[in-house]
Amino acid sequence: MERFETESLALMPGQKVQARVLSHHPWGVVVEIVGYENAGLSASIDMIQQFSRTTSSHAELLALFPPVGSQIDAVIEQIQCWRPPVSVRLSIRPADLESLAWRCDFCGERITLSPGGDALVLDSRSNDGPGSHTVISHRQCLAERIHPENAGERARAWEIGKMY
Repeated sequence: MERFETESLALMPGQKVQARVLSHHPWGVVVEIVGYENAGLSASIDMIQQFSRTTSSHAELLALFPPVGSQIDAVIEQIQCWRPPVSVRLSIRPADLESLAWRCDFCGERITLSPGGDALVLDSRSNDGPGSHTVISHRQCLAERIHPENAGERARAWEIGKMY
């Protein structure tokens, strides 16, 4: 991974994408995100994690696997940029496609990542080398953790991304 890998910056948790199924595996499927085929991303859907609690048999779970070669709707759950290649975890759960919820990394409460939700996605990078880490936060949780003397940054935490 280059010092400032930028291909994955266009992708955000909660964003809806189209994915093409490349292969089946015992745990799920490997996909490519349409429009990012040559971006050096690794993308997958963990079918066991998403559906094993709602299916009554292994055969029922396997029947949920989208066919190889098919193009499907998905939503980005996580993006991991710790080391190459950038790894993108997708969800195809109907509820997640409607509105993806996650846990705030500060308070642990549920937060909506989909458009219209109150989540902020923070990408932290080091001056020492490649890679980044994503933190999901409520606006309030981030604003409260910014030192009160830094009023400008606290105010920006409340306003970033809001449409005027």
